Amino acid sequence: MNFFLQGLTMGIAYDAPIGLANLFVINSALTQSRKKSLLTAIIIIFFDVTLAFACFFGIGAIMKKFEWLQLIILLVGSLIVIYMGINLLRSQTTDISAEATTEMTLFKTISSAFVVIWFNPQAIIDGSMMLGAFQVTLPSYSHPIFIAGVGIASALWFILLSIIVSKFKDKFNAKVLRIINLVCGIIIILYGGKLFWNFITLLIA
Repeated sequence: MNFFLQGLTMGIAYDAPIGLANLFVINSALTQSRKKSLLTAIIIIFFDVTLAFACFFGIGAIMKKFEWLQLIILLVGSLIVIYMGINLLRSQTTDISAEATTEMTLFKTISSAFVVIWFNPQAIIDGSMMLGAFQVTLPSYSHPIFIAGVGIASALWFILLSIIVSKFKDKFNAKVLRIINLVCGIIIILYGGKLFWNFITLLIA
């Protein structure tokens, strides 16, 4: 259960910062019907989870074979994660306008979601550093449990985000986004500190 909760919290901290995927879901909830916005969230979840799996098992597996690579990734990854958290604490958000737009076709929704997730270099780098680095620090038997937590976190986050924004679209403003960024920034900094401690432990072992 501990590994599952780690994956769940890591997944939420990974998905919650306001980025392209979140803005895509928020925009859909503000401008599309509830049914269509939920479908958009599900499509985003699919691509987000597949990217998380690729980052965790692909990059993480390579890192585990080479100790020198583990050290480099843990050091660089921990610093990047801490930097991401600090940027979130310092970031400013702007109000999102709920202007009416025409409904997107299913093909356009799928293709746009794919581009938002898989063609986003920052998402790939962050995912590889955060999830790949954690793969090294966890025992092998816990990997399916941990990544299951990450996947469920993605589903919970994007579905709840879509529902909440759709229901309270008139009240969803920059202040709410700022609170989200502050909470997630603190969580990410703590995780970055844990990764850096793992680097120190491995270095002196």
